[in-house]
Amino acid sequence: MANENEQTTTPPLPPLMIHGQYVKDFSFENPNPLAVFGGEPSDKQPQIAIDIQVNAQPVGEKSFEVVLNITANAKREEQQFFLTEISYAALVSIGDVPEEHVGPLLMIHCPAMLFPFARHLIADATRNGGFPPLMLDPVDFARLFEEQQKRTVN
Repeated sequence: MANENEQTTTPPLPPLMIHGQYVKDFSFENPNPLAVFGGEPSDKQPQIAIDIQVNAQPVGEKSFEVVLNITANAKREEQQFFLTEISYAALVSIGDVPEEHVGPLLMIHCPAMLFPFARHLIADATRNGGFPPLMLDPVDFARLFEEQQKRTVN
């Protein structure tokens, strides 16, 4: 039993809580399998362009949907190998943190937690599409956030 002189305090909320994560959209295209797999062998490796974007939209007072969008486009010269796109999202809430910390929590820390799951799905899709699994390198979400901040200021 608690002593009457002791005050009961509730623990503070964590700064970022993920309530659920999910695939919002996912596609894998292999438009030229006969040309890619049955064509002339080549020593040239395909060029893979990776684009990563993060968006956060409020869905409540302190709740947000954070979406990690990743596009991987593989070509050799003009020949399309594959194109895969994923929007991997999470429903999150922000605890009692100063306003200046909300952006970094949503745009740096949350996508950093989502990235391994999206990376795994992309690797599986490219492998299942007949290619070596595409293992994306780790992403510096702090740098992406800084670049996005600079673009919105200009």
